[in-house]
Amino acid sequence: MKKRHYIRPLDIKWGRIDMTHGSGGKAMAQLVEEMFLAAFDNEWLRQMNDQAAFAVQQGSMVMATDAHVVSPIFFPGGDIGSLSVHGTINDVAMSGAIPLYLSASFIIEEGFPLADLQRIVNSMAEAAKEAGVPIVTGDTKVVEQGKADGVFITTTGVGRVPDGLRISGDRARTGDRIIVSGTIGDHGIAILSKRENLTFETAILSDTAALHGLVAAMVAQVPDIHCLRDPTRGGLATTLNELASQSGVGMKIRENAIPVRTEVAAACELLGIDPLYVANEGKLVAICAAADADALLAAMREHPLGRNAAIIGEIHEDEHSFVQMETAFGGMRMVDWLAGELLPRIC
Repeated sequence: MKKRHYIRPLDIKWGRIDMTHGSGGKAMAQLVEEMFLAAFDNEWLRQMNDQAAFAVQQGSMVMATDAHVVSPIFFPGGDIGSLSVHGTINDVAMSGAIPLYLSASFIIEEGFPLADLQRIVNSMAEAAKEAGVPIVTGDTKVVEQGKADGVFITTTGVGRVPDGLRISGDRARTGDRIIVSGTIGDHGIAILSKRENLTFETAILSDTAALHGLVAAMVAQVPDIHCLRDPTRGGLATTLNELASQSGVGMKIRENAIPVRTEVAAACELLGIDPLYVANEGKLVAICAAADADALLAAMREHPLGRNAAIIGEIHEDEHSFVQMETAFGGMRMVDWLAGELLPRIC
């Protein structure tokens, strides 16, 4: 692509988005070239078409899309940029797919600082490069001041499931084991602490991360994983209820087996929040046959994103598809779906 020559480059330090950046004219072309193309540069994006053409590989194709409206846009451990990359990669990976390509669409509010946009775009570029999943096409829209909240990002991902691999939310069976890849609630509490200006003795960081490398290691060890799901909005509790409902089974989990960071547990207790319902952005739930559980757990613990993995329960027959938990005191309680909105705009 031949680069255009503009009168002067974007003023990243002091400049702000205005309506001309979404008009389709010279200002928009400059924003795309100097901001997005410079950060995301790859052979597909460089063609500057309205779409990206790529070869289809053997196996089943998977596509997922996700809109990101998190507030605040910068939070401990991440930002809306890295989150938008990680979230869609993870949705693709939960089928066992190898993520291949991403698209990104931006809705930006008039007056948004170019310096903040640059920071977000660089974060996305770093996350995509680290994951090995390029952003190959995209779109930008600008809305009037007051018609949005800074910036919203929608990403779509395409991946390939190898032949013979079938991981789905309807495959949990009686006797299966339930495994979580690590500590729960980190992302939600990190967002809440920033939003409410809360300070804790130990910094609580978001767990946002791309999980496809962990999934690949798991599948290599246990190809017949029955279910995978990342417990984002609604937390672990809602995810387990989703899977129980899809598979038509019941679940029994153990409170003492569920990994929760001490500082997250303390924050939840202080705020009156159950960590089971707090969002995560770098964890997954896996369900597999009992005979495969130990091998799968060992493979997860060998990976940096699964070092705190734990078997937290098992599947049993239940026509009502209830999720129940054995509490730390030895009693039993229902773990229901999230009712209402615990933490809005968490992702």
